[in-house]
Amino acid sequence: MNWILLVVAGLFEVAFATCLGKARESSGQEALLWYSGFLLSLAISMFLLIKATETLPIGTAYAVWTGIGAAGTVLIGIFVFREPIDFWRVFFLCTLIGSILGLKMMAH
Repeated sequence: MNWILLVVAGLFEVAFATCLGKARESSGQEALLWYSGFLLSLAISMFLLIKATETLPIGTAYAVWTGIGAAGTVLIGIFVFREPIDFWRVFFLCTLIGSILGLKMMAH
């Protein structure tokens, strides 16, 4: 169950990074809404990370959490914010995902 919480926490990390990017592109009331989404996503992500680390090793949990956030944010950057995509970006994204999976498989 705590692995599921950790994955959801990582997805909320992607959400708060996305909200931050959208707020940067917005102004006025719209930016305020994106910043509110950022704060809410941040709080949920941190809460779920705390719950997951009650039984998972902190080093593994934190690495998986940040890895999910990093990989997801790169994908959001490519598909939502139209950031460039090239061979090396995809290559390193794949190695990051492989490392996350390896950490999960090695956790006791």
